[in-house]
Amino acid sequence: MSKPIVAIVGRPNVGKSTLFNVIAGDRISIVQDTPGVTRDRIYADCNWLDWNFTLIDTGGIEPESKDIILSQMREQAQIAIDTADVTIFITDVRQGLQDADSKVADMLRKSRKPVVLAVNKVDSFEKFMPDVYEFYNLGIGDPVPVSAASRLGIGDLLDEVVKDFPAGKKTEEEDERPRIAIVGKPNVGKSSLINRLLGENRLIVSDIAGTTRDAVDAAVKRNGKEYVFIDTAGLRRKNKIKEELERYSIIRTVTAVERADVVVVVIDATEGVTEQDAKIAGIAHERGKGILIAVNKWDAVEKDNKTVNKFTGKIREVLSFMPYAEILYISAETGQRLPKLYDYIDMIIENQNLRIATGVLNEIMTEAVALQQPPSDKGKRLKLFYITQVGVKPPTFVIFVNDKELMHFSYTRYIENKIREAFGFRGTSLKFIIRERKEKNQ
Repeated sequence: MSKPIVAIVGRPNVGKSTLFNVIAGDRISIVQDTPGVTRDRIYADCNWLDWNFTLIDTGGIEPESKDIILSQMREQAQIAIDTADVTIFITDVRQGLQDADSKVADMLRKSRKPVVLAVNKVDSFEKFMPDVYEFYNLGIGDPVPVSAASRLGIGDLLDEVVKDFPAGKKTEEEDERPRIAIVGKPNVGKSSLINRLLGENRLIVSDIAGTTRDAVDAAVKRNGKEYVFIDTAGLRRKNKIKEELERYSIIRTVTAVERADVVVVVIDATEGVTEQDAKIAGIAHERGKGILIAVNKWDAVEKDNKTVNKFTGKIREVLSFMPYAEILYISAETGQRLPKLYDYIDMIIENQNLRIATGVLNEIMTEAVALQQPPSDKGKRLKLFYITQVGVKPPTFVIFVNDKELMHFSYTRYIENKIREAFGFRGTSLKFIIRERKEKNQ
């Protein structure tokens, strides 16, 4: 059974993100005093009283707003409500009952789903309880007084939430679905790409750079197999970071990459590959992730029979530290080559989990040493005794040598290339650990 889904909804600035962070136990959502800062749904896996559930934080609902972002946020919140098993409707005791709260309550009533009404910012039950009773007027059940900032009443709130969970959705085993992070600079088409794969407007797509400020998970099923895509905030060059918000976005991109098995680095074909793309790809490379370079907007580039080779050459030059990365030319707008994306992801995941028998590895190493003598220094020559694979994701190898200092980076790369010649390992980095071992005759 899938996990129950809980959505947190309410007007802007009533404390949704603070409550989300308290329940999720992490600073996942942006918390600032600017209304409308939570721009997209955020998902977190949470646990309460042996129940595992997925929590969704939504953008604040402005029922009458004509503003493009706010009206799209309202649509997002509606999708979250439709998706959820239970909705936490959060209001603000200090602002009192607002007309907009009644409109949100109407939206929730129409969903015919269980709703738990939370009245936030109740830092003192004695002082604020008379004001809490006013929220009975919404007609959607008993208000639960909480203070997200002071962590008061959260247990009572979650007790009410889990009461409404569908039977049979208790603890779930670990999620084995492949996770794919979509990363890149602002406006390269990351959200458009996921929307195209999903076939619905799941993420806010706007021509305002940096619209997607939060990492968002979206599940896609294809040929009976599920994939989880993580859309991230577009990374900007550091000199463009003016708001604290952007710093959160960078941290979130790093954490999204941490959670992913495969990272799709989206590059804008009309701009070409840049140093900023290299920095973003570097985050994934350093963490040993599977990497696919998706060159988006390929339909907008004038082409001749040399265009692909030239573009590929430029990518390989700028991203020279990761020659193993796969490259795919796509268009999120037209859907060009998008089915191939799944083929590449499957192949990269397979390579990330590939294990090579120790005997075979040692044969490759022995042959490599015979072809190219190991380096020496001051009369002492490097000896390679033994190699074995100790892990996957990324494939990790330990090489036992007589002197670690003699194992130059270039010789490790040479051994890596020989292993790649034999087994490919396309799309994934390989990790090598060098260990010293005394020679047996000493």
